Amino acid sequence: MGGDWARVRREYADVGLREVDAGADPNALLERWLAEALAAFDAGALAEPNAMALATVGPDGAPSVRTVLLKGLHDGGLCFYTNYDSRKGHDLAAEPRCAATLLWHELQRQVRVEGRAHRLPDEVSDAYFASRPRPAQLGAWASPQSRPVADRAALEQAYAEVEERFADRPEVPRPRHWGGWRVVPERMEFWHGRPGRMHDRLRFTRQGTGWQRDRLAP
Repeated sequence: MGGDWARVRREYADVGLREVDAGADPNALLERWLAEALAAFDAGALAEPNAMALATVGPDGAPSVRTVLLKGLHDGGLCFYTNYDSRKGHDLAAEPRCAATLLWHELQRQVRVEGRAHRLPDEVSDAYFASRPRPAQLGAWASPQSRPVADRAALEQAYAEVEERFADRPEVPRPRHWGGWRVVPERMEFWHGRPGRMHDRLRFTRQGTGWQRDRLAP
């Protein structure tokens, strides 16, 4: 393997995550960490604070992972939006169990989530779609996500056709094949970097209507 990868090492600050600071409710802790990530973004110290790696399982049992954008929390779940006919859309429709990771390296924090995905109600997807910039709305109509296309020109032609189709309409409706998913956690792990790679890892596992918290070795 080319390059001196052994030298790529960063020491972490002695801040960490204590049980007393984490509390007993992982949803409250997640909201707090998301707010702090957003504040770091606003200060120019963090890029893409809502970038979330999402892993699904295909019909052959093989895993697949990609990065989506977290677009909020709804009814105790992490929400993102996509084409329902995409690979991840088909995966989740057949097998809702999935996993996700949020990494804020500048903050020395990571959150891992394991749970099940549920489609968001149409009215929630409608409201979010209406808030998107018009070019992104048109792109949702034009792109046959995850399917092969002839070339870049074919994509641009499809976009131009959609742009013309809705040219006289002030509002672009949400396509029925596009909408939101809500990942409801069954397990959540909060990771915080510490010196000497003795990181803090607090795991929350759903127990009935509550949560059980334990600490994992780094």
